[in-house]
Amino acid sequence: MLKEKLLPFLERYNELTNLLSDPNVANDIKKMTALSKEQSNLEAIKDKTLEYFSTLEQIDENKQLLDDDELGDLAKDELKILEPRVGELEEEIKLLLLPTDPNDERNIFLEIRAGTGGDEAAIFAGDLYRMYVKYCEGKGWKVSVSDYSEGTNGGYKEIVFNVTGEGVYGILKYESGVHRVQRVPQTETQGRVHTSAATVAVLPEADEFDVEVKESDIRVDTFCSSGAGGQSVNTTYSAIRLVHIPTGITVQCQDQKSQLKNKAKALIELRSRIYNMEYQKYIDEIASKRKTMVSSGDRSAKIRTYNYPQGRVTDHRINLTLYNLSSIMDGEIQTIIDQLIVAENAERLKEAQL
Repeated sequence: MLKEKLLPFLERYNELTNLLSDPNVANDIKKMTALSKEQSNLEAIKDKTLEYFSTLEQIDENKQLLDDDELGDLAKDELKILEPRVGELEEEIKLLLLPTDPNDERNIFLEIRAGTGGDEAAIFAGDLYRMYVKYCEGKGWKVSVSDYSEGTNGGYKEIVFNVTGEGVYGILKYESGVHRVQRVPQTETQGRVHTSAATVAVLPEADEFDVEVKESDIRVDTFCSSGAGGQSVNTTYSAIRLVHIPTGITVQCQDQKSQLKNKAKALIELRSRIYNMEYQKYIDEIASKRKTMVSSGDRSAKIRTYNYPQGRVTDHRINLTLYNLSSIMDGEIQTIIDQLIVAENAERLKEAQL
């Protein structure tokens, strides 16, 4: 059954190899790029399929040798290794056969907003920002702040930043939702533990051809940048605010000294937010079909609690509790993300019934 499902993938891979060697295709850069990307996406399944077919053949050959006086024992030992490998390969292939989210390879805009908890919520939003920056640096991704509003006693009321790298959205999409912190605030004199929250939204970055944004639909406002950045940033009208009149979506960018650079960056974010309105409908449709949804993108869902007195972090979607809060706040969130990916893959496998 599985063998029959895999043959079309091998055929398509070989077909792509022939197409890519065609001089007519080589002269068409756009087509060449699209075909190369398609073949690259099939590479892993092609390799696993060939290994799977080879293992099945070796099992058949060794079974035929079981009654052989000289080679029977050797064949029996080989089968002890080969037969469990078939099961492993089948599970690996089933995961590869699952349809991927077309946005997984995209860059992102990540937005952190302080929620309930006043000054402490803003301080926590700042802590989350530093956590993500350290994680991104560890992955070799580039982080660029678009806009921010500082808290009264530190941190941020809101901060928006762009992350560029390989497969960013596919990894960080699990961070969307409400993050709660339980700790004694810096402003607390009685030593009582307070609960505060911050909301994280992860938006896939849209390409120019994904969304058409007409200049006539955009209102452009300029204003003086706030915060650090030197005299030229704070005294010139370099900051940009874009308002998309049909949807009411507003974005602003103030991290560059140049008004043109700020406008270009703001336009990318605006396009991404418009694109995300449609993409969220797709996410909601998938979520409605599942009892549990690891990456629902629901910003109102309480996904994680950071408990400082106990040094504990709990992800409520998968009931995962870790007692290494300081390491996690220092950017070591890969263990959580890995567990979320495993949980989502299990959901998707069950749904697909492969």
